Parts: sequence; C-alpha cells; structure tokens
Amino acid sequence: MQQILTLQAREGMVLAKDVEDAEGRVLCGKGTELTGALISRFEKMEIVKITVEGHPVKDPDEKPLKEQLRDVEARFANVTKIPPLMYIKKRIMKKMIDSRGK
Repeated sequence: MQQILTLQAREGMVLAKDVEDAEGRVLCGKGTELTGALISRFEKMEIVKITVEGHPVKDPDEKPLKEQLRDVEARFANVTKIPPLMYIKKRIMKKMIDSRGK
C-alpha cells in the first residue's frame, strides 16, 4: 500500500484504506476502485492524500526495495540475540515488502 497525493491518483487504482473527511466520516470505503469522478470529488472536498493498494507511484528519491532491506539489516546487525528486536526487524521488513505489492 502507498499513501499518495490525490493529484497523483489515477482511474483504476484501488483504495487500501477508507477515505475520511476532517471529522472522521467515511467518504469512500477501502477496496473501492477509483474513477475520474471520484478523484475529482476528493479534490473538490480538499482531500489531500489517499492510500492505495500496491506501490503505483514511483518516487525518484525513494531507494529501491533491496537497498531499503539492506539498510534495515545494517541497523539491526548488533541485535542478533535479542528476540523482541529480531521480531521487530522481521515485521519491518515484511511491511516494506508487502507495501510494494511483491
């Protein structure tokens, strides 16, 4: 899943989280496929960001997944015998992989 600017949204993308207004009311549910009309409505309602499935928008400053995973390995290199920290490392890495839809 990826959080993107509403201006980056395209028809066919699928919401990974509910879209809510400033008061927390659900405007559109998770799993909804975006249409041009829906994207326009979000823009008119000043919804700045939405969360979509997969990782459809490429950020030129974003590191490749392989490099991000290597960075996590390096950060946790000294905690190989501390089970709670190893669990956290695994969860972080899984979340990174899942967020890329791979």
